[in-house]
This record gives sequence, structure tokens and C-alpha cells, in this order.
Amino acid sequence: MSDVGVDESLLKSVAEQVAVEAAGLVRAAWTAMQAGGVVRVDTKSADTDVVTAIDKESEELVRERLAELRPGEPVLGEEGGGAAAGSGVTWVVDPIDGTVNFLYGLPAFAVSLAAQVDGVSVAGAVVEPVSGRRWTAARGQGAWLDGRRLSASSPTRLDLSLVGTGFAYARDRRVRQGALAGELLGHVRDIRRGGAASLELCAVGAGWLDAYFEHGLHRWDWAAGALVAAEAGATILLPGSAPDLGDDVTFAAAPGIAEPLRQVLASLDAKRV
Repeated sequence: MSDVGVDESLLKSVAEQVAVEAAGLVRAAWTAMQAGGVVRVDTKSADTDVVTAIDKESEELVRERLAELRPGEPVLGEEGGGAAAGSGVTWVVDPIDGTVNFLYGLPAFAVSLAAQVDGVSVAGAVVEPVSGRRWTAARGQGAWLDGRRLSASSPTRLDLSLVGTGFAYARDRRVRQGALAGELLGHVRDIRRGGAASLELCAVGAGWLDAYFEHGLHRWDWAAGALVAAEAGATILLPGSAPDLGDDVTFAAAPGIAEPLRQVLASLDAKRV
């Protein structure tokens, strides 16, 4: 990794600062919606895959602020695209992770921003606009929630583990993912589906979930949250690293149940989804 001279602490501070600013914009829009305001909504890959004007405004704010604070560094964003990786620092942003929750008035959505070097996250922040919670991490420096150091849970039995997951927008794939989740229910305590991958990954880091897996996530979905989980001690498998579970699976689990969960998912033919 060509990261000589990278200051992870500084990058984390920048990620947090910019994500907080974007979260302020998103919170103001969400509050206005709760009061009866209307926001423009379009669709992307499917009718269920929505994007709002606020997603775009949030990403524009992030790009503008990064251009001021970190001039010349490329940005990969859900709405504006960009290069996935390269030499030096690349910023990866999800301007509203959990857009459907945002539209329905559910408070479980976040602004996610990470700094990557050669495709690897080295610093990041996930900020919740409604609660104001700030999840942050820097490589080798631990993960934090509002100043409290995080630690993944320590379960020893898979059957007593709480597992999070998520589903794709495409109907056929969503049906297959639902079938897999149904089969997994017989092996774990229960399953949760929160609707925002970054927050699910952070929840693993906090010990609020013992594990989380999902197929089909994009880099902006996991770039910051997976770093939070990893720095809190969770076992992480990113897309492309676990062909037994599927080429596009994202997997985070407490170390005590990571291998048993992986084995069960593989036995259920998780890669079929």
C-alpha cells in the first residue's frame, strides 16, 4: 500500500467534520419533511431504489468541502460517481445511507464518509443526522462512538447470536436473500434488518449486533462502517474476499462466532443469492 505520509488521525478529523456538516443539511430537510414539506424523489436501478434531491445536495456539500480541505484528492460518491481507487487518498461518500428510511420518517439513516488508500479504508466517520451520534475510526487507532471506545461483542454460541442483514432492490435477488435469511433463522438467536448498511456495521462494532452480512453492497455502503467494525475488533470480509459466501458479500462478525457463522452460511449456499 502506497500510503507513506498518510496521517490517519487528520483524515479521521476531516471525515468527521465534513460528515457532520452534511448531516446538518440532511437533518434540516428531514425535519422539514416531518412538518409537511415535500422533497423531489427519483429512482435508479429499480422502482424501490430511490434517490432524493437531498442525497444529491448532501454529496455536493461533501465534495465542495473536501475540495477546500483536501484539494486535489478524488471523491467516489453514490450519486456523483468517481474513481474507485488509486494512489494517494480517495474519499468515499454515501450522502444518505438509508434513503428509504429517510423518506418514511424513520430516523435510522446516516452520512458515511471514508478516506481510502489503494482501496483500503484508513479513516472514516458515520454520522446520524437525527440522533447526532458520531461513529469514527482510524486504522490502528480504534473505533469510537461519541468519544466512547467501541468493542465488538464476545458471544461463544452462534445459536445465541443476533445477526443483521439486508436485501437488494432487485425483486428476484431480494427473494433469494429472504429465503437465505429464513434458513439462517434456525441457527441464530434472531435476525435484524435496519436498512442502512453503514449503521449495521457500526452496530457490530458497538456490540449491538453480533454479526452482519449482506450481498450486493457498494463501496460507499461499507467504506466507513466496516472500518469502525474492524477497529472495534470484529472479523471483516469485504467483497471479493470470501468466494464461499459469494463474490459480493460484506461480512462482519464478533470473532467468537465469525467462523461458525461463515460455515453455516456456506452450508446454506449463501453464494447462490
